[in-house]
Amino acid sequence: MNLLTIKKANEFDITIDNIASDKSISHRCAIFSLLSDKPSYITNYLQAEDTLNTLKIIQNLGAKVDVKNNIITIIPPKSIIEPITSLDCGNSGTAMRLMCGFLAQQDGFFVLEGDKYLSSRPMKRVTEPLKKIGAMIDGREGGNLAPVAIRGNTLKGFNYTSPIASAQVKSAMILSVLHAKEKSYYYEPFLSRDHTERILNAMGAKIKNINKANKKCIEICPVNKPLKPLDIEVPADPSSAFFFAVATVISKNSKIVLKNILLNPTRIEAFEVLKKMGADIKYIIKNSKYETVGDIIVKSSSLKGVNIKDNIAWLIDELPALSIAMSVAEGVSTVTNAKELRVKESDRIKSVVANLKACGVDAKELEDGYVINGSTIKNALIDSFGDHRIAMSFAIAGVIEGMSITDIECIKTSFPNFLELLSKITKVENAN
Repeated sequence: MNLLTIKKANEFDITIDNIASDKSISHRCAIFSLLSDKPSYITNYLQAEDTLNTLKIIQNLGAKVDVKNNIITIIPPKSIIEPITSLDCGNSGTAMRLMCGFLAQQDGFFVLEGDKYLSSRPMKRVTEPLKKIGAMIDGREGGNLAPVAIRGNTLKGFNYTSPIASAQVKSAMILSVLHAKEKSYYYEPFLSRDHTERILNAMGAKIKNINKANKKCIEICPVNKPLKPLDIEVPADPSSAFFFAVATVISKNSKIVLKNILLNPTRIEAFEVLKKMGADIKYIIKNSKYETVGDIIVKSSSLKGVNIKDNIAWLIDELPALSIAMSVAEGVSTVTNAKELRVKESDRIKSVVANLKACGVDAKELEDGYVINGSTIKNALIDSFGDHRIAMSFAIAGVIEGMSITDIECIKTSFPNFLELLSKITKVENAN
């Protein structure tokens, strides 16, 4: 059992310029490089287990990958090769779901697998709509659980309405029809994270938001030639930066500057929620090529309770960390419409509530969220449930009165230098 012990923090005033690179964009850059016929150059690619697994996947599909001085050069194959081994996605739902869409229209047979946690996560939300347009996909529970087997096929355009707002589902569907013969139309309840559309359009794809039949949707036009290669610097991950924003807000007399953070509006909703709770947060925009990037300045603040029911897809990953802020806020906070939390790396509704209760917080589980009556967080022994965001959220909570967390190896899957950065704020002890 790996045990992480966090000590109570003193006040601090620091700048962090090496927050982990954005995981979502790193995965996409590796996969999208296969859509070009020229080398792509990716600076600041996330060096974490999940994203390195994605690099191994594209190598198994025929790409050549070279790493020099924090720049990754990816030379795509002339055509995707049929791998002799299964493709290991590790713990990444993003990699598995996007690869389902990409591989469904490639020539060959492919098997996607993952670790025990990913193998229990639902894939039918991607495999079912893909099968309706001609994809040949199977797996456990009829293609709902990994390993997932794919026999590439010619796919047709679609007119699909997704029951959930999911960037992973949307991205898989877009990738599946980039070379279809007709236009496709994708509807979702509200806009999910839009990195795929932004990056692919910068590469020469034609994906746009339109109104069709009095409904907003995404129109995907076929592309009959290779896309332009990438030349991109991956910005710092706002989801990773958010842990340190929360740590600062709940600490006394403290300030932090988070450098070179992705400021895409669909990715900073959690910061906006913190602002609604009373947090002192400012953005300084620096540049915008593929995405808007800048610095975030955060100061200690008194917080009040908040009700969250909208834009859930924009902050689904940050809700565990937000639960820590809610626990020390004045008044009651609620999260609803977030049933998606139940099918993440753990059932995050159960994980959050169980651990908050262990910390002496008055928390109640709902079917699609939770209710938290703010007061304070006490030192406790926390079970991460093998979920990196649960582990890191409660590590951040330790700045108040200390915390001990078991099963912390999962942190390496997404944020390998998390503990190094946390040690700039407070004392961290890792006992193996």
